[in-house]
Amino acid sequence: MKNNSVIIICGDPKSTFNEIFIKTFKTKFFKEIKFPIILICSEILLKKEFKKFKTKVNINKFKDLNELKKNKIYCIDIPLDLKKLTKKKVNLYIKRSFQAGLNLLKKNRSLALINGPISKSNFLKGKYFGITEYLADKTKSSSKVMLIFNETLSVSPVTTHVQINDVTRKIDRRKIINNVTNINDFYKEFLGYKPNIAVTGLNPHCETFRGKDIEKTEILPAIKILRKKKIKAFGPFSADTIFLKDNRKKFNVIVGMYHDQVLGPMKTIFGFNAINITIGLPFLRISPDHGPNYKMFGLNKSNPDSLIQAFKFLNRHAVKT
Repeated sequence: MKNNSVIIICGDPKSTFNEIFIKTFKTKFFKEIKFPIILICSEILLKKEFKKFKTKVNINKFKDLNELKKNKIYCIDIPLDLKKLTKKKVNLYIKRSFQAGLNLLKKNRSLALINGPISKSNFLKGKYFGITEYLADKTKSSSKVMLIFNETLSVSPVTTHVQINDVTRKIDRRKIINNVTNINDFYKEFLGYKPNIAVTGLNPHCETFRGKDIEKTEILPAIKILRKKKIKAFGPFSADTIFLKDNRKKFNVIVGMYHDQVLGPMKTIFGFNAINITIGLPFLRISPDHGPNYKMFGLNKSNPDSLIQAFKFLNRHAVKT
């Protein structure tokens, strides 16, 4: 049975996430939230942050999933010595936070897991490309897809946090078909319609001059198979023109071959007005579309738009009443 709670792992204690959550809490929209929120973090740190930003809130101690009430905030306390924030202790704190969240999700599948940003280099230490891959491993999920979602236009890279010189050998029609099929299913389940999906080529102008012709051997055959499955996939399109206004307005999603091919234009167009959704896990995973931003910690200058969009998406499309 799925309940309507949202689990939030606050992430790195020196990131701007707590500030962003507090700013989201202070918006008028927060009162409209239809689900309970379970924060997994240091309760002492959380209360300290609320006090710093002069915000009063009733934080309830989490006891049981069956006792949760919508629009209420609950906390699972992960102890943390704030006076000695070494990398080792911060990494252990983040690890315990994820363990607590995943254990809770195993007991009762919630609406979603939202995780605050972490330092990938410090926490993952090269073992995983990103939190997407970390969660996929911990949940034994093989079919993971990154979707940067906006109501107007979303993007998805076939390869995620991969070095650019490794991209070509990691692209094949199976991955393209998997990505697009999962995105199509996600839109049908949560938004109620089949999206129009543009697929880019890999090379400039979709032309290969040396080596394997990826557009002809992998991308175009994948699109043909998807069309036979009644999925509205089109392309391949040149990545340097698909994001022009008159082109992108024809599509709900643009699927690219590598990370910056689609995320760069997406952030240029929408800024923080987008959320990072991982499709293919046993639960919906959402992450605000920004990093820890250590330099902004404590300055009260961070933009909460991405987290607000995450809550709005869940409120509008995921809560079953």
